[in-house]
Amino acid sequence: MKNSKVFSVLALCLLIFNFQCDEDEVIYSDCDALVIIDNTAYENSESANYSILNYELEGDCLNIEVSSSGCNADTWQLSLIDSGSVGESFPPQRYLKLELFNNEACLAVLTKSQSFDLSSLSIEGATEVVLNIEGFEESINYTY
Repeated sequence: MKNSKVFSVLALCLLIFNFQCDEDEVIYSDCDALVIIDNTAYENSESANYSILNYELEGDCLNIEVSSSGCNADTWQLSLIDSGSVGESFPPQRYLKLELFNNEACLAVLTKSQSFDLSSLSIEGATEVVLNIEGFEESINYTY
């Protein structure tokens, strides 16, 4: 009788552990960084001076090459921030800022490339979105 109670308690414990919540979903990306979608961050972002030299779309990754003055481009931090607003057009449009943190005071002109995962910018019911990066004259058509 005592063994059956122990077995019942053990079975109950195993059953409870089996219904534990799953771990948070981890998003894996082949890109270097995720796009930040935050209107407050978009409005308050400040950036060092930079120029976008080139961009390339590879699947959901936007590869951007920038140039700026500095000593070592490896210390630069690049962020791509979306305003969270969607322009009502066809195709829809999104508004972004590229933010460069560069605290170096050297006169050399250096370049850095970084890729950003655009998949979070897709819009339900559309297969394409136009990306407008502030300060960059060219719009980028992201097809997904």
